[in-house]
Amino acid sequence: MSASLLAAVRTIRHYAARGEPAGDPKKETIRRALYPSSIRNRPSPTGTWRPDVARALQLAIPSKQAHETIERAWLLHKRQVRKQREAELARKFECMKKAMEELENVDSRLYMEANKSEDPRARSQAEMALVKTLKTSEIRSLEARIRGLFPRELRIPTDTPPRNGWNYDWKPFHRPL
Repeated sequence: MSASLLAAVRTIRHYAARGEPAGDPKKETIRRALYPSSIRNRPSPTGTWRPDVARALQLAIPSKQAHETIERAWLLHKRQVRKQREAELARKFECMKKAMEELENVDSRLYMEANKSEDPRARSQAEMALVKTLKTSEIRSLEARIRGLFPRELRIPTDTPPRNGWNYDWKPFHRPL
């Protein structure tokens, strides 16, 4: 560069120019990759502007009829997948229905128990009497536990034993039916 050109470059003010990033350079690299500049003088596959999009689409899909054919094929594929899922669900429902009919034939009491609808918040008279004799922590345990759900106080199975050993004094909370 000539001296006069170098002097001219030094005197130009760069208002929009950014200095060196103050933080981690990795963040700047990630920012540039996610939000590339939209300079229109070069195509950028991740940028916001590509001059060759129309040509690339024309090469990939030569006509409107081809595009519509591809769209119809995709919708047909989605419909077939949906029908398969619905058929599988209907098959499972029929198996469940047959199992429930078999249960009704074998043991009507178990069938009625399996199909009984109940309010999970409702408490029986035996439970209300039991609550009056319990400690506060046990009352909280009783109120937090919803009938029919997995018990919260049960430990999750692990490959290793607990650090503090086995709790020999633990007793499960008895909930009357």
